[in-house]
Amino acid sequence: MPPADDTTYEIRTATPEDTALVEALDGSFTTATVFQVETAENGFTLRETPVDPPLTKVFPEDEEHDEAEEDGEDGAKEGNPTFLAVTPDGSLAGFVSVAYARWNRRLTVEDIEVAPGHRGRGVGRALMSRAEEFARERGAGHIWLEVTNINAPAIHAYRRMGFALCGLDTTLYEFTASAGEYALYLSKPCS
Repeated sequence: MPPADDTTYEIRTATPEDTALVEALDGSFTTATVFQVETAENGFTLRETPVDPPLTKVFPEDEEHDEAEEDGEDGAKEGNPTFLAVTPDGSLAGFVSVAYARWNRRLTVEDIEVAPGHRGRGVGRALMSRAEEFARERGAGHIWLEVTNINAPAIHAYRRMGFALCGLDTTLYEFTASAGEYALYLSKPCS
């Protein structure tokens, strides 16, 4: 349950000293519904269905993507920042990592996580707003992200922020701890 106070969050760019905070953030989630993907020869549909008991997903540490393209000393790809939402006492409420591709003018949300105690308080929206601002600064035409079909809370949040479904990958997680889940792709024009 989110705190009852009116915490204000500072949105700032991460520094190398913030790496441990980002890595320690609890990105797990619990959901009472998931999106079932029903594929057909010429497309697919999503059907939100209840799960009982509610499903809790904890992302294992070994599911990190390869970082072969790292350029910066803090482990971030050059020019592709991570933005933090920090409380007045210095604790991390959430972060968003983004990557801009000039060739197709796409800003990709590589990762966005909000600590459980700060969910439902606008932290994700504030972080996504900062990512959108960065996208506009770079001249991006759209913002793109990937989310697992079982993360119904995130899918609903992204849709409220104006993202629309634009694709599906039924094999992305095949050889990971998330085997059996599907990757949904959502995008939003950058205005």
